This record gives sequence, structure tokens and C-alpha cells, in this order.
Amino acid sequence: MTAADAIILAGGRASRMGGVDKPAIVIGGRSMLESALAAVAGCVRTVVVGPHRPELDSEIRQVREVPPGSGPVAAVDAGLCALGAAVSPLVVVLAADMPFLTDAVIVELIRHATESGADAVFAADESGRPQYLTGVWRRSALAAALKKLDSPVNQPMKALVPTDTVTVTMPGIADCDTDEQVRRARAAARTVDDGAVSEVGQQPNSPSGSAGSSTSGGSASGGSASVPPASVPPASVPPASAPPASVPPASVPPASAPSASATSASGEPASGGPASATSASAPSAASATELPLGTGQPAPESARYRSPATLDEARNMLRTRISRLTAYRADLHSVRGAALAAPLSAIGPLPRFDVSAMDGYAVAGEGPWRLRRDIGFAGGQRPVGLLTGEAVRIATGAHVPDGTTHVVRDEFARVEADKTLHRLPGTPLRDDIRRSGEDRKRGDLVAPEGTRVGLTLISAAASVEATEALVRGPVRARIIMTGDEIRSRGPLHAGQTRDSIGPVLPDMLSWYGIHTIARVHLRDTPNGFDEVLTAATDCDLLVIVGATGGGAADQLRSALTRADARILVHRLRLRPGGSTVVAELPNGTAVLGLPGNPFAAVATLMSLAPALVDGRTGAMPQRALTGPLHNASEIAGPVPRVVPARSADNGGWLGDADIRTAHLGGLIDRDGLVIVPAEAMDGDRVEFLPLRA
Repeated sequence: MTAADAIILAGGRASRMGGVDKPAIVIGGRSMLESALAAVAGCVRTVVVGPHRPELDSEIRQVREVPPGSGPVAAVDAGLCALGAAVSPLVVVLAADMPFLTDAVIVELIRHATESGADAVFAADESGRPQYLTGVWRRSALAAALKKLDSPVNQPMKALVPTDTVTVTMPGIADCDTDEQVRRARAAARTVDDGAVSEVGQQPNSPSGSAGSSTSGGSASGGSASVPPASVPPASVPPASAPPASVPPASVPPASAPSASATSASGEPASGGPASATSASAPSAASATELPLGTGQPAPESARYRSPATLDEARNMLRTRISRLTAYRADLHSVRGAALAAPLSAIGPLPRFDVSAMDGYAVAGEGPWRLRRDIGFAGGQRPVGLLTGEAVRIATGAHVPDGTTHVVRDEFARVEADKTLHRLPGTPLRDDIRRSGEDRKRGDLVAPEGTRVGLTLISAAASVEATEALVRGPVRARIIMTGDEIRSRGPLHAGQTRDSIGPVLPDMLSWYGIHTIARVHLRDTPNGFDEVLTAATDCDLLVIVGATGGGAADQLRSALTRADARILVHRLRLRPGGSTVVAELPNGTAVLGLPGNPFAAVATLMSLAPALVDGRTGAMPQRALTGPLHNASEIAGPVPRVVPARSADNGGWLGDADIRTAHLGGLIDRDGLVIVPAEAMDGDRVEFLPLRA
């Protein structure tokens, strides 16, 4: 067999399984990662890309794609770099989510790669759909495909697929992407263990496979592949679209020998993109402010016209009912906007060693002292130990020499011509040494779970050598601007207006630690949102501006129903912002639907974004800024309002009673927004949402 190295993708976000560590799920007595490792046991070198797993053999290289969760192509790129200089001409690329994969499948793929000379050979399931995360690549072709990309981040595997490919239909390559698929896989594994099935390996209810010829890009690539029955894996898991099994496990039909008919590459890439995780603890029952899971039918009238949620209710819903992102280990510098998924403890003491707290003289014993010629500098060589009666010049932060009893500050000292050091009369006696561990000892808590990753945490953690931590996030957002009437650039035509909010939304989202990965414009079409929602697997949040109302062009709500989205916030009891909708797609991606008017969109975003980030990352809610609104009675009405405000000279704020929502001109020379409760009176305390530069 031609030598091959292996890259196993063991990261991802378990988008439909509550954020669990999917490769660690045990089926048939071993984890899916163990199945993948066993399948590539014959490879020369193996790299596992994903969170660090201390239980793996030291010979297995472990790396993480950068940034974490940035998709399968970024993971493949990290894996290929970790393999280093070329040793083997072939590279196996494998996702760790196939519980019934065997080494026989890998051997067969390598055989086809060797005999066909194709750039890549991919396994195909019984339907003929190629699985791009189960394949064997010619190393040079894989490196060339990666080099052609501007960036590997958030790219689909299909972006790598070369022209010269072969697909080989193989058994046991169906993946487990849902809890239901895991349940059926475990049932199938138990069936085999109980001896109820003599031959397995075929998907339930699928026709028996037959051997056939293989073709590659129109040219012959070899004969049929035949794997001995003893090495055929247990029953594959039905695809995600298959209905739940309604027959006992024992009635799974026996499988025939695997089919090895190969066809030219086609179809969509296999699942495994970096979708955000659905929390296993997220309640499934509909509440007073959420629609039931979509059924592909319009929502009932009682749900469609449900009472809007108050802002407090909406925030609480987002913090407690939206699914958490998957936790992973990362360098803190690379994940600003994330939140700690576990308490962070000091790796080393602070200070690391005894250091001088002041510029002055390290001395031993009582004075006067004989001043030595050497000097201690911060970061420099530590002076040799002091004998009683000796002193040495020392700088702030320098490691004090052994034997030092205290430091005498420059302003408290006098040096005679004969190099005798005296303490000035009447000066206070101070130690002026920062002792090792006096600020933090090894193991001390640096920050609790839920702390946001920002400049202060990064700095505090670095001071005790805790540069890496378990985190969730940061939230990655895709912005969708809607409406035929708006245009970002170029001359305006009849009926068009300039997009005045889309260009500034990424900066506004960054205020809350949200990273924007793309901003696109969606035309008003009946099914445009269906495509947007279906493709939302490379982000944690869709921010959609417009199409949230009930007008003829407002298609978002019906699309959410067709997508089986779980509605968290149906509408808001807030002005502006009443048409806001927040939902969660079955793949775990959150959807924040904002009103189309620029000020309404900004006001709603600023009101809800912090709670949404808290819910996704598990961050602790920040303290609200509150103070008196001196002219509240001019602004308040029967419904809470959000209006621009400026700081008052005597503290608190003055709000704008009248505001135009079609543009953001009203925010010029304002310090932020205030949320004015219904029927508020002058001087009542209100919440302040600061605008940032």
C-alpha cells in the first residue's frame, strides 16, 4: 500500500447536538475519534485537529485551527502544516464523526488513489453523494488547492475539491450529526453485539449495493472494490433527512458486500462546517414569547399575534433560552469578545520572585552599608548574594539578591564619597520588596467562569502565565441587509436610497464583542430567506435588517417557520423596535431580525445585543448604567421608548423627545441612548446605552 499520512478533524461545534464533544461520543464501545484513529492506524503520521486531548498517544500530533471554529478548510490547512515536510505522497482527510468507519474503507480509498492517479478520491454514501471529509488526497494537490485560497477561514470543503477526482461508494461512512442518529447508531451497534444480524454495513431501508466499474473525470480508474464481510462495519446511520426508525433494531435488513462503483465528483460537501452549538439544556417547550418549532406550515393565529415581549422578558429569554456555543481551549489574545467557560487560575505566582518595589538600594542588615559596584536591573542578571552590611544599587522590578532584608529608596538614602550608604534620619522604615506570590499564588483564581475576554483579563492572565483558557465565542455574525430600495455603492436609481446603516453595523457589533465575517445584500424575493437560513452554517448569528414586519416584502417570519426555527422573541413592546424577531435555527445559529429603519435597527441592536452575547457565550451580565432622566415626562408614553440622550451638567441625562428613525442624524453630538419606561416622570432613573467612538 502506498504510504499515507492522516489528518483527522475533531473540532467543529456539534451544531445539532447541544454543543457536546461529538468526537468523544461512544458508540459500540468506543468513541468516534477512536474509530477514526483506528481506521488510519496504518498511516505513517497522524494529526488530530481540534481541542487538545491529553489522553491521546504522544505520537499523535495535535493542533488547532486559527481561529478556532473557523471551518473544515482551516482545520485541514492547520493539519497539513503540522505534518511538516512531505514524507508520504498521499494524505487521508477524515472527520471524526463516523462510528462505523473501518481501516478497510481507508485501504480501499488509498488503492483507488494509487491506481487512478487522481488528485483526490472521496468516499460516497449509498445515495452516491460524495463525502469530502472522507477522502485521500495527493499531497501536492491538497497543498496547491489550499494555496489558491485567499484565506482558509470559513471556507466550505468544496472550495478545495480539484477537477481530477474519483468517488467510490463505500459502506460505514454515514456520520452522526444529530441525537437521533446517535441513538440509531447505538441501537445498530447493540444489534450486532447481540448477534441478531449476520451481515451489516448497509443503511437501513436502502437497496443492496452491487460491485461496479469506477470512472474518474471520464477516464477509467480501476475495477470493483470488494471488502471481506468480516471487515464490513456495523450498520450505518441513516441520513439526517430520514425519519426516526419505526422498526426494532433487530429488523434492520442485512447488508450486502460494499459497492465500489466510482463516479466523477459531484454534489454538495459533507456536513461538518463550523455551525454554532445547540445547548442540550435549552428548553424545548414554547413560552409566552416564542413560537413552537416550525412545521413547514404557517404559525397559528394565536402564535402570530401573541403579545409582544417586554425588553426585560426578551433579555431574559436570550440569556437563558438561547443555546450556548461550544467550549474550546484558545489563546486569550485571539478570542477577544469570548467568555471564559471555566474559572481561570494562575499558572505561576505573581511576582514570580522577590523584586524591588522601588528604585534604590538592596541592603542586608542594619546600616550603614558598604555599597558594591554591581547594579541590579529589571530583566538583567541577578546580583550575587549580599553579606550583612552590604548594599547594591537596584532598579524597580529587579530580582533582589539573596540575603536582602529590605530596599532603601533613593529619596531615603545618602551615599558618602567612600561608598558608604546611610539611611537619612527621620525617614520611614519600609520593606519595599514585592515578595514572590504576594499578589497571586499558583492556583489562585484569576477570573471566574463567565468573565469576558478583554484587555484587562488578557493582561491579568498573562501576568500569571495563564495565556490559554477554555472559552466560548466570540460570536461570529453575518449581516444581511434587505430591500430592493437600498444600495450600498454606485449611483442611485429611481426609488432607491443609500444604505446608511450596513457599513457601520460591523463596528457597532464589535462594541459587544461580535465579530462580523460578512455583510451581504438580499433582494426582495419570495424564497431568498430560505437560501440564507439554509446556508447559515458558518456563523453563530445572522443579523438581518428589514423584512421583519408584516408587509408584502417582509418574508423573514414565514421563512423562519419553514426553516423549523424556534422563535425566542416574537415581537418587542418597545418603540421603536416593535417588529423585532429573535429565533434559533435547528443548526443552532441565532437570528436577530431588526427593523428596517436605521435608528430603529440601531436602538434595538444596542438594547438586545449584550443579552444575546451573554446567552451564546455564557458571559456574566454586565451591570446596567442607570441615572436620572431629567425630562422623562416629555418623552414617556404608554409604551417604553428608546431615544438619543446627552449627559446633563448636573448628572444624569437629557433625552430627545422627537426623533426621526429613517437615518442616524439624531445621534450626532449625543452620548448614547436611554430606555424610557412607560409613563416615566421627570427624574426617574433610566437605563443608559453608551455610544462608542
